[in-house]
Amino acid sequence: MSHAYENDAYENDAYDDDRSNELSEELGEELGDEPNDGQDYGESYGHDFGAGYGQGADGRGGPERTFAALPPAQGRGFASSWWGQAWLKALEDTALDGEQLKKGRRLAREGKVGAVSVRPGRITAVVQDRDATPYRSDVLLQQLSGDEWDRFLDMAVDRAGHIAALLDREMPPHLVEDAAAAGVDLLPGIGDLEPECGCEAWDHCPHSGALCYQVARLLDQDPFVLLLMRGRDERRLLDELQVRSAARAVRDARGEPPDTADRGGIGARRGVSAEEAYAAGGIVPPLPEPPPVPAEPGLPPSLDTETDPAPGLDPAALELLATDSAARAHRMLLDALAPGHEHQPLPVELTPDQDAVRLAAETAPESWIATRLATGSGRRRAELDAAVRAWRYGGSAALAVLEDEWDPDPESLARAQAQLAGAWEEGERPQLRAGRARWTVTGADVQLRYGRDGRWWPYRKDRGRWIPAGPADDDPAGALAASRADA
Repeated sequence: MSHAYENDAYENDAYDDDRSNELSEELGEELGDEPNDGQDYGESYGHDFGAGYGQGADGRGGPERTFAALPPAQGRGFASSWWGQAWLKALEDTALDGEQLKKGRRLAREGKVGAVSVRPGRITAVVQDRDATPYRSDVLLQQLSGDEWDRFLDMAVDRAGHIAALLDREMPPHLVEDAAAAGVDLLPGIGDLEPECGCEAWDHCPHSGALCYQVARLLDQDPFVLLLMRGRDERRLLDELQVRSAARAVRDARGEPPDTADRGGIGARRGVSAEEAYAAGGIVPPLPEPPPVPAEPGLPPSLDTETDPAPGLDPAALELLATDSAARAHRMLLDALAPGHEHQPLPVELTPDQDAVRLAAETAPESWIATRLATGSGRRRAELDAAVRAWRYGGSAALAVLEDEWDPDPESLARAQAQLAGAWEEGERPQLRAGRARWTVTGADVQLRYGRDGRWWPYRKDRGRWIPAGPADDDPAGALAASRADA
């Protein structure tokens, strides 16, 4: 038992961030350089935990999910779900020194656990000690064998409610009980959570304990995290369930007994022939109603990992693009479900320069990213700021009014002049100086611009530059009033 964690070290609130960052980079390189070819983590550190740890049943490295560091958990428990509490019970029953776990809880509550990597058979994070020393900590969990997965999948297909519960991010007790009856232990028990930590403690230390407490919070939100540790990611699991369900529907329709050779395990699965799938068309139940649209876009994956990015790849910029993509997908889904959507014209595809303005307008990026967008779109930073202002008032149409000068044809010019003549009472019209499709008020820093769509756009001069002053208006007098109000 390691007793290297003295109480006074845990009461010292002075942290050396520079030292922590340097060591985190070193640890990140170690994580990034580690081969993902199924080599056992314990084996690479001089320990042998058996082939089930850190590799798939076929001996290859499996999928990985990385979760951003969670905020401090002050004033709340680490697990509210019963399966999250079962995870913590396995930890607390396994650890030999409760004092080490107490210190681990304190580290977790203070937000000292970095991004958590979840892979088949293993969870990994860099945990910062209270003296600012970072340690890489791993916790290993035995994966299910191929036969165990077959039994679990057969059991889940037999009981449709189990699949529905997982899709709702729940793990009801009867699912775990039915799995146990089939000889499959989903939740860990005493001794199942094997620690490995850079502090070289041989039992659970504060770092591995803190990692487990944070993972309990992840399990609360998504039980598929546990199934990934057991060896199957969500997509693969659902695909195998779908194949088994279709095959079973065909067999049931023909009155055939279950065929063990058609089980959905990788290597044993033959799939469903086209003939069988067509024959099952009138048997397979209809698709369920689509789920409700989320109230807001989902969170993009965090790229804040210990692995250094590839040369030329900027994680912060990539996260911005992922966030923007999620917001656009959410907006497109809402538009697609709106009544009458099928009668709406297709949106005009933006040019790269227009999309740079849209991205800056809708995401409010950090200054250095905005500067890169300006440079990439051939604008100075002040020009991008004006373009963003225009976009927020009217999208691509407003941007065109800002950046494109045009000469109205005689018919458009006559229509514009007629609107100007009728916009004010006699004697109230301001003196305007015309220039192409722009009318500037004499002696004032306000301007009207006539768009190709026949609307009027207010502008005002700011530090020698004309900038948008409001949204478009069909009435030139209303647009001019907006430009004066903005000034």
